[in-house]
Amino acid sequence: MAACRLLRLVAADSRGVTAFLVYRRNLAPRVVVRAHSGNAEQKETHFGFETVAESEKAERVYKVFENVAEKYDVMNDAMSFGIHRLWKDSLLHTMNPLPGTKLLDVAGGTGDIAFRFMDYVKSQQERQNRQAMKLYQSPSWQQINDAYEQQMESNSDLQSMAVICDVNKEMLKVGKKKAERLNYTEGLSWVVGNAEELPFDDDKFDVYTIAFGIRNVTHIDHVLQEAYRVLKPGGRFLCLEFSKVQNPIVSRLYNLYSFQVIPVLGEVIAADWKSYQYLVESIQRFPDQEEFKAMIEDAGFYKVEYKNLTMGIVAVHSGFKL
Repeated sequence: MAACRLLRLVAADSRGVTAFLVYRRNLAPRVVVRAHSGNAEQKETHFGFETVAESEKAERVYKVFENVAEKYDVMNDAMSFGIHRLWKDSLLHTMNPLPGTKLLDVAGGTGDIAFRFMDYVKSQQERQNRQAMKLYQSPSWQQINDAYEQQMESNSDLQSMAVICDVNKEMLKVGKKKAERLNYTEGLSWVVGNAEELPFDDDKFDVYTIAFGIRNVTHIDHVLQEAYRVLKPGGRFLCLEFSKVQNPIVSRLYNLYSFQVIPVLGEVIAADWKSYQYLVESIQRFPDQEEFKAMIEDAGFYKVEYKNLTMGIVAVHSGFKL
């Protein structure tokens, strides 16, 4: 069936290694080899500048964000001098969602992208309503009432939805509290889920976003494949992430600030030097703009492009599922 998520042919050899031949709709088959024998050699990956077993990284990253959750927003303001707000606004302007859009925001526990999304589609709806009312030059009270009822009926058919998915329960708790405080009561869902194996059906969302989260996963390619799977045909992938500064002088100054100042801010504000040392190192290990673009294309996306913000300190990558 076209809607099938995976079809796996399984074969085990004498070494205790299982090979999965995985077919994903619209993607070429790939072989995934997973070692499950106690004698098999553990695969390694990076945790910042440290080399760790793949099985260890997820737990350590979870602990980092569990530690920083309560001070996450404050530290973002302190580290970026508030500029992270402009970066996230730019992501929404690039997305330009219309009323009725269904968004999945992955690794978005504190709700920053989802809240901006709901505000944006609300302003778009209000703008459409104002334009519709301009068609009436001198309306009667009955015409105004009829037009209002038609708008309300139209609006109910165009309800936007944002699903915030994060593997870290503490980050989701912070986001839910913020939503209550800021009075975001409708259109939001909060789901505990791993970006590498999302708990959603195929072809479900119009837009997939991940902001400052993909560099922390163990397998970037798995995350991109999952993003492709859950998007509807015509859906859009958008990633906001730290990248590589283009100007060499600015790059040296930025690195100096990152390694000498940010961990100190982490200690002073969040009483956590190590977590912010890791976050700085993870930025350095993340692929540059062109390499990440190629990875998105390899996952099956088309018309992949990126836009540098603040001289490449961060970049917005975009691609479409066709």
